[in-house]
Amino acid sequence: MAGGKAPINVKSRLLKFGLFLFAWALILCGRLIQLQIVQHGVWTQRALRQQQRTVDISPQRGVIYDRNGQELAMTVQVDSVFAVPSEIPDPANTVAMLASILDEEPQAMLARIQAQKNFAWVARKVDPDIADRIRSLNLRGIYFQKELKRFYPKRTLAAQVLGYVGMEDVGLAGIEHLYQDQLNGQPGKLVITMDARRKWFGHVEHPPDPGDNVVLTIDEKIQYIVEKELAQAMEETHAVSGTVVVQNTRTGEILALANAPTFNPNNSHDITPDKLKNHAVSDVYEPGSVFKTVTFSSAFDEGVARPEEIINCDPGYVLIGGIKIHDSHHIGTVTLEKAYAESSDVGAVRMALRLGPERFYKHMQAFGFGQSTNIELPGETRGLVRPPARWAVSSIGSMSIGQEVGVTPLQIVSMMSSVANDGIYSPPRIVASVTPPGQGYRRIEYRPQNQRRVLSSMTSAVMRRLTEEVVLEGTARRAILDGYSSAGKTGTAQKIDPKTHAYSKTDYVASFVGFTPVNNPAITIAVILDSPKGLHQGGQVSAPVFKRVAEQVLSYLGVPHDVEPKVNYARRQLVAHAAESDTEDTTEHQGSVVLDLEQPAASPQAAAQAAPGRTAPSLPQAAAQASQPLRGTLLPAVDARGGTVVLENGGHSTVPSLLGLSMRGAIEAAHKAGYEVQVVGSGLAREQQPPPGTYLPPGSKIAVRFAR
Repeated sequence: MAGGKAPINVKSRLLKFGLFLFAWALILCGRLIQLQIVQHGVWTQRALRQQQRTVDISPQRGVIYDRNGQELAMTVQVDSVFAVPSEIPDPANTVAMLASILDEEPQAMLARIQAQKNFAWVARKVDPDIADRIRSLNLRGIYFQKELKRFYPKRTLAAQVLGYVGMEDVGLAGIEHLYQDQLNGQPGKLVITMDARRKWFGHVEHPPDPGDNVVLTIDEKIQYIVEKELAQAMEETHAVSGTVVVQNTRTGEILALANAPTFNPNNSHDITPDKLKNHAVSDVYEPGSVFKTVTFSSAFDEGVARPEEIINCDPGYVLIGGIKIHDSHHIGTVTLEKAYAESSDVGAVRMALRLGPERFYKHMQAFGFGQSTNIELPGETRGLVRPPARWAVSSIGSMSIGQEVGVTPLQIVSMMSSVANDGIYSPPRIVASVTPPGQGYRRIEYRPQNQRRVLSSMTSAVMRRLTEEVVLEGTARRAILDGYSSAGKTGTAQKIDPKTHAYSKTDYVASFVGFTPVNNPAITIAVILDSPKGLHQGGQVSAPVFKRVAEQVLSYLGVPHDVEPKVNYARRQLVAHAAESDTEDTTEHQGSVVLDLEQPAASPQAAAQAAPGRTAPSLPQAAAQASQPLRGTLLPAVDARGGTVVLENGGHSTVPSLLGLSMRGAIEAAHKAGYEVQVVGSGLAREQQPPPGTYLPPGSKIAVRFAR
């Protein structure tokens, strides 16, 4: 029996073992199905998290160019430093060395690195010298990755216009913010992988797409001139802030826009809200006497007043709605032209009263006050101009002198450009074009859009003459230029005291806004200084900034002189003096006087002094005369002997008299002299601007009013 039971036991054991193997295989297959099929995605993601890390690659951000193709904002490659914490043998020591180079707190950096296992940023987009110092340490577990960083090669130049970019390549101010979508492009993907030997390497999974380029109307060299002169003004006046805007009078293009204080967008850690503010578009202030340009021009345009009209400003003040508005100094009975030049408050109030609230408000709106200019800059405010229904009895008087209205520097410079540009308003613009990536800089001629007429041609011509009087005879004598005629208006506005909510006796906003040359304007400049210390009037502190900026910008642009430069005037006296001592020379030129001038201008005094029979001044006398302002827009066509004044570089003449002529006769006479005629009315010529004898480049327009 014993021998017969053995096979049964073996079979039983084999059966049990087979069942065990089957069960084990079944469990194993089930587990494999669970891992490979049911939970495949879960475990794959875990493996990828352990072995890989995906990092966004910043795209090549578009370049911001100035109008001449100079790069104002560009993108460069720099090193970013990251750590693989699991590979660092001595984290505390490694972090201590890194923190000393990066000037960071070691404990904060150590906590940040230890919070991760496979990847942690140490420093993003570091400077090349810092990257070289870290690389020289040859630290284990510390790696480098190339990234793109925004770079501003001109540093502080046009900082508030450009703005700056954050660490994640997002524009945080200025053009960088407003054109974020166009400039940024599409980011790429970088995959960092660990191999079997725990070595890390990266490969690009998806390359980034570059962004578009933006071309500004800003001129880098003009911007530099403006910022340099504004910095000097801030140092001299100790103002809280300052703004200078340079605009192309004809097209509305902004050639320069500077603010102080400013910042370097390359050092984002030093940027403060005060430095970041673009005062030209975001600050609202009461313009003061500058606004009288709107008041007087509106009165002339509506025909309720004429420049030669006599007005009595006695007793030096006017009462309106129980408020006394008085002049800063007594001027008595004067013409309206003189009242404007002397910045008479009484004269301005009486002009506004003649207009009435509705017409005055209509003209304020036409000039763009109380409305956004829609310039391509973020943070623009509309200003504050209340409709007549919300005016108090005294409001029309206050508004006429630039109170109870809030304006921006950009609105003010555009208003003065409209006065200078034949009464046509051109909306201000600072972006010329947006070009696709790969095309780089492409010059596009800017053509003004949405222009509108706000003044008649005759009123514009009258206001050009009146604003010139402000410079020559009024409150802005410090804005007289050497070699160029200039015109404009000063403003000294009291600020509101935040404690008393009344007008301050010590804090002012000093401003001057003007254009040049007078009869063929090329640029309009606004200078606003907030709370200057000591001298605080616009004619004292803002007009000199206009003078320094205008002379340099006109020279850079190659605008021909329309007034004889003082240095030429003094030198010409020496030439005339030498010629008079030579009898042979004087007898040979009896028919005409040939003057050795670099610029096409001559003054009546100079022509007379160059004539035979007169005693020419000595060089010191000539230099002293040259230091006096030259009223260069009224220049003679003949010398003191009746001979023609011949200029070496030629190409200029004086405006003929068209008064009394028919429309056809006036047009023919003007065309014969090389000028165009802007016709107003019908009948015979009764008035013309500029007046006869004015020195004017050929091709310019003469506004003529005809009446029966």
